[in-house]
Amino acid sequence: MSIASEITRMENTILSVSNLNVKFNSHKILEDISFEVQRDDTLAIIGPNGAGKTVLFKCLLGLLSYEGEIKWASDAKIGYVPQRLNVGKDLPLTVEEFLRFKEKDSKKIESVLSQVGFETEGAHVIHKGKRLLRTRLGVLSGGEFQRVLIAFALLGNPNVLLFDEPTSGVDVSAEETVYALINRLQKDKDLTIIFISHELEVVYRYAENVLCLNKEKVCYGPPREAIDKASLALLYGEDVHF
Repeated sequence: MSIASEITRMENTILSVSNLNVKFNSHKILEDISFEVQRDDTLAIIGPNGAGKTVLFKCLLGLLSYEGEIKWASDAKIGYVPQRLNVGKDLPLTVEEFLRFKEKDSKKIESVLSQVGFETEGAHVIHKGKRLLRTRLGVLSGGEFQRVLIAFALLGNPNVLLFDEPTSGVDVSAEETVYALINRLQKDKDLTIIFISHELEVVYRYAENVLCLNKEKVCYGPPREAIDKASLALLYGEDVHF
């Protein structure tokens, strides 16, 4: 690689992880993980339960201590959508009250809700004939609640979004909608997307690169080049099939 190409690559790198190690007591959770993410790319992270995927996310968010280096670009602004956020049906918290924890401007709140696919009527976002902002979180479907969480992450205009299994707890009919929404947002808003998934079909369809993780880095690169029978065996065992 020429010096000019290397400089361009470094300028385009929004995240660089080098020799990342995480231990809980003396138990190794992640060992010697290194990878880079380029601006506007979509990176999928796959691996079995207990592979350290969510631990990696918590390190990227600065929530866990680690050894090694995690370096975000100086202009990186991160939004995060968690795997699960359990809300009781009787919780007296509306969509508006939830989103106002992060943003007080009603116009900005209505704007991000329309961006994530809710129907608009005039200047307001509507849910089943009523203003969505007045709807309690607990009565939303799994897919609707997930879109509200994505709207929450979009407040503040991040340029990076982290999704921990974005369709966890979402019915099958809504899964495609959620991933299609993420893909549209990535293109419309020039976002860098990093998501955790167990679904290879989704990885092949939406990710430029994939990080195969099983406490250590098993593979990394474009999905159709990085994922093969040997890497899947290291991730999930010898009995796995395409």
